[in-house]
Amino acid sequence: MCLSPYDDDPDPEERAPAGLLHVPVRPGAAGPALRMFRSPMGERTAVGFTRQDLLTAALGAGQSSIRLSEPALRSLAAPLGVERLVLDPALSAPAVTAEPKHTAAQPVRAL
Repeated sequence: MCLSPYDDDPDPEERAPAGLLHVPVRPGAAGPALRMFRSPMGERTAVGFTRQDLLTAALGAGQSSIRLSEPALRSLAAPLGVERLVLDPALSAPAVTAEPKHTAAQPVRAL
């Protein structure tokens, strides 16, 4: 016997509105351009942060951003073939450098 009515059962696929997001941008010839990121599996994603301090913690104090609603961000990302939106990602890896920096105090070991 089911004790909860189906009318009150929330659908996990329904998205709640995120409100205005802080969206990372980079300078472009015609003004700010959205920064796209990649998921750990390599899928291109749009990213939005619900608070400025979360954006700063993930991407640094120098990261420019604009305020957009979630539907506006999705509309701008869609023509680029980006369907995934990640809110408040906590981790980001530093940019990959061409040559790793090693010092004499840190020898490189071959495996």
